[in-house]
Amino acid sequence: MNAEAKRFFAKMPETLPLYESIEAVLLSFHDVKFKVHKTQISFYAKRLFAAVWLPIRPMKNRPDNYIILTLALHHRIDSPRIAEVLEPYPRRWTHHIIISDSSEIDPELKSWIDQAYQFARSR
Repeated sequence: MNAEAKRFFAKMPETLPLYESIEAVLLSFHDVKFKVHKTQISFYAKRLFAAVWLPIRPMKNRPDNYIILTLALHHRIDSPRIAEVLEPYPRRWTHHIIISDSSEIDPELKSWIDQAYQFARSR
């Protein structure tokens, strides 16, 4: 992780270990690049396939400490693990997933990440 990514978590340093765990998965794919923006860290494989961001404000029924992983897929995934799903463009689905513990970075989540990576590389 670079210094810029560490600065991104300055306001919520307790979430940094979660980010480090998900970053390791995202960067394990071939030829992935990332960019730190003001509100998110974006991951690209030819095109954007994932982003990590912090909650803007506390929300009811959410953990105290968490990050949000956003994945761009060509299809909708219905799962109780996904906080929100949007279709901003035809056949492009954006999935927002709350991660509050590194144990949630499991084979199911990794398969969704792989699908997002493959989708980004195919467009």
